[in-house]
Amino acid sequence: MINMACITVPSTCMENAGFKKGMFCGSQTLQKIAEQLQFLTPPRVNTMEVEHFDDNTSDEFCLVNWRKKRAAVLICLFEGNEGELRVILTKRSMKLSSHPGDVALPGGKMEEGDVDDSATALREAMEEIGLDPHLVQVVANLEPFISQHQLKVVPVVGLLARVEDFKPVLNTDEVDTLFDVPLEMFLKEENHRWEEKEWMGWNYSLHLFDFESEKGVFLIWGLTASILIEAASVIYQRPPCFEHHLRDFQQLQKALNNNSIA
Repeated sequence: MINMACITVPSTCMENAGFKKGMFCGSQTLQKIAEQLQFLTPPRVNTMEVEHFDDNTSDEFCLVNWRKKRAAVLICLFEGNEGELRVILTKRSMKLSSHPGDVALPGGKMEEGDVDDSATALREAMEEIGLDPHLVQVVANLEPFISQHQLKVVPVVGLLARVEDFKPVLNTDEVDTLFDVPLEMFLKEENHRWEEKEWMGWNYSLHLFDFESEKGVFLIWGLTASILIEAASVIYQRPPCFEHHLRDFQQLQKALNNNSIA
């Protein structure tokens, strides 16, 4: 493991939009990412945004409804033994009623006490895998993704400068396995395949990645794969090598939303 200085922890309130050079202490690779992502400014919604359904609907009701439809996941990056960027993933518990056994990023739905999306992602990571929020520097939010259940999912990028200080404690009701993969694999043809799927009468491309390690064989697909393709494209500043034979689910959603607005 490369020697890395200790991390300086900001608040979890996404004050990172004002990130300044030198604010993050870590390897040169992680510092470069932190500086690069400070210029990433996707649309951000604070917790006081509400949806107004009609004049008789209270703001309190709208705020609760808005929160119920929002979630966040943590893209926790660290530097591997060979200097490569790696991302932490989980295999969901077989005890769960939804998506049991699927590979996922740590994360979940926003709760009342969460001040923003980064707070949601960090809280969920602590609950699921025992990742201390003070070890993670949140540096950016990516564009929100829409799940097939119409949940808005915000990817939160966090940097783990001292991975050796992370002592995983798995919540076995939610997580069966914790593992990590190289982020760059989500831009490569190797281990990638796609399937044609249909949603509401529209065809789209579903991305799947196969990964094998000493911890087992894993299939990374669906929303998690789409988020990691986007994250890798943003961080490495290049598109994936594989062709999109069809729109993926997120592109399809955006196209349908744009058509409905038009």
